[in-house]
Amino acid sequence: MSILQAFVLKYLLFVTEDLSYLGSRKPQDLGPRALFTGENTLLNVFSSLTDDARKRALVRSMGEILFRCGNKKRAVIATLSVLEDDAEVAGGGTIEEIISKALKGISIESPSDVQKFLRVNAYFSSASAFQRLEAMIPAFQSRMGAMLFLISALLSRGLDVVQADRDDPSQPLVTAPFGHASQEIVNLLLCGQAVANVFDDRIDLGGGMFLKGISMDMDVGFLSLLESLNFCKVGQHLKCPKWPIWVVGSESHYTVLFALEPSVQDENEMEQRESHIRKAFDNQDQSGGGGFISVEGFHQVLRETNINLPSDKIDHLCSSGFIVWSEFWQVLLDLDRTLGGLKDSSGLMGRKVFDLYHFNGIAKSVSNGNQTASEGETPVQRPRLTKLRVSVPPRWTPRSIWLM
Repeated sequence: MSILQAFVLKYLLFVTEDLSYLGSRKPQDLGPRALFTGENTLLNVFSSLTDDARKRALVRSMGEILFRCGNKKRAVIATLSVLEDDAEVAGGGTIEEIISKALKGISIESPSDVQKFLRVNAYFSSASAFQRLEAMIPAFQSRMGAMLFLISALLSRGLDVVQADRDDPSQPLVTAPFGHASQEIVNLLLCGQAVANVFDDRIDLGGGMFLKGISMDMDVGFLSLLESLNFCKVGQHLKCPKWPIWVVGSESHYTVLFALEPSVQDENEMEQRESHIRKAFDNQDQSGGGGFISVEGFHQVLRETNINLPSDKIDHLCSSGFIVWSEFWQVLLDLDRTLGGLKDSSGLMGRKVFDLYHFNGIAKSVSNGNQTASEGETPVQRPRLTKLRVSVPPRWTPRSIWLM
């Protein structure tokens, strides 16, 4: 699960604690580790971690997500009922052996089948929850692990509260037939609330009806391919998390994007100007994140942001009766700074270069290391970590971006 991977990265990269210890003390923010200097350092640090340290970072992450779902008051942990108590585990072999044997006889055809093998416990202290999670890691690493963790998150939040979070409770949380998680599940694990949208706060539709979005600052963010296609608007809460780690939603699955330096999120002059204009635009957007506003709202944006557009540009943008952000943005890029636009004759405003890392947990590859298979070779899925050198503004042209 990419969301869990993102939280694990937070603990490995930015939060200082003794990963040999799982107690109730609160981890302290470290910021970028001083170890990250020179080439291949990231891989060296990851490879130097012990299995025990990795496991405890995983436990910390799982516990944080569940307590966040439980409003920081409780964590509900769902495991397999075959593990009745520690004594029985000790008498019947290792946990791994018991789970492997139990799963051979499990067949799930209905919700009642799930209830037959579930054991559910609520924990109100982080120390007791961490202890239980650490003991049950083999269960969460089994083929039932993702479902057990999802059930734990739902029960930590409370099923009635989950339904109240949603805009349309009649829709499934997991879509058939491939088991893709809905946006409600993604948001539940990221922020503890099963809301259906990724914009900030909520949109008033009138008549007492609202569309609910993200209402809080985030530790880990979220980006979506759908935003580039104008199907949604990701708000600043998800775009600008506390740590430079983002879950990325693509057309097929989720991956993780991260940086080693939180400073990659620092806004320069051009980005601050863009944020100011975009915020004013979004305040007038009543489309639910569709990226367009009314003519009246457009004139309000121009006044708030001190943009002096020529009358012919205004007439062109308003000709259809509504203004689309992408078209407005292109006009701003061609409008001189002295008129409130973003055109920079020097070419230096807003320019910066930094490194990002992209982790794809199920990237397709073949034995020779290429991304495409030769004749007779079958692609396999394996984790892939890719270093990306990012230039802002990008060096490619609008045409070349589609050829990459």
